[in-house]
Amino acid sequence: MKKMSLYVTLAIGALISLFPFYWAFIGATNESGKLFSKQLSFVPGTKLIENITNLNESIGIGRVLFNSLFVSLTYTIFSLLICTMAAYAFAKFEFKGRDTIFAIFLLSMMIPYHATVIPLFKMMAAFGWLNTYKALILPNLAYPFAIFLMRQNMLAFPNALIEAARIDGAGEWRIFFRIVLPSMKPALAATAIFLFMYQWNSFLWPLIAVSSTDMYTFPVALSSLFGLSRIDYGQVMAGVTLATVPIIIFFLSLQRHFISGMLGSAVK
Repeated sequence: MKKMSLYVTLAIGALISLFPFYWAFIGATNESGKLFSKQLSFVPGTKLIENITNLNESIGIGRVLFNSLFVSLTYTIFSLLICTMAAYAFAKFEFKGRDTIFAIFLLSMMIPYHATVIPLFKMMAAFGWLNTYKALILPNLAYPFAIFLMRQNMLAFPNALIEAARIDGAGEWRIFFRIVLPSMKPALAATAIFLFMYQWNSFLWPLIAVSSTDMYTFPVALSSLFGLSRIDYGQVMAGVTLATVPIIIFFLSLQRHFISGMLGSAVK
């Protein structure tokens, strides 16, 4: 009886969680006016192709999708490498001020992001990087939460294995890439999901850093659909649906490592 009630509760929670995605899909298949009619319909309509075609004419889906995927994947790969190396240093190396530096990293998460936008914009302008991929990718590569998450997992890695590898003549790079990282796959997957979603959903900084429509990412491109007069919510819902698909695919591809990676960092 307890298991049955648990399954029913989980099923209800799953339906509530999935309903916004289903409603976005319903909106993408209907015309804008039908979404605000008194008689709500939960059956898919016939305007999906038309809404996607209009959306492509408005923002250029192919270019926007390429920008978002290129920026998000490149950022995830480089940020994951940098954060993992920093976490390894904080977890396994003994040096003066290690704990203080790590505490500063954690405290930096308390700084409002809006307070860093103006200095960051001036820095990108001085480098001549505005309206380029470098301005979208390079800032925030050393993401404090990712460093914290990886460090918590690396604290459990046996120091004896590292010392044995050093005695056998292995260098630090070989120890890191051949011995430590292979055992960190669950933590790497969990961190990669966080970094990818963070960059994919980023709106404020891409809105400030880029000025041409050819450099727009999905959040910025979708915001351009909200004009001063008429808003085609069919296009908006179609764009939201398309923007959600890559996140779902990325998560499902790494989901078997995600839970174990999060639990591993929680019990250290």
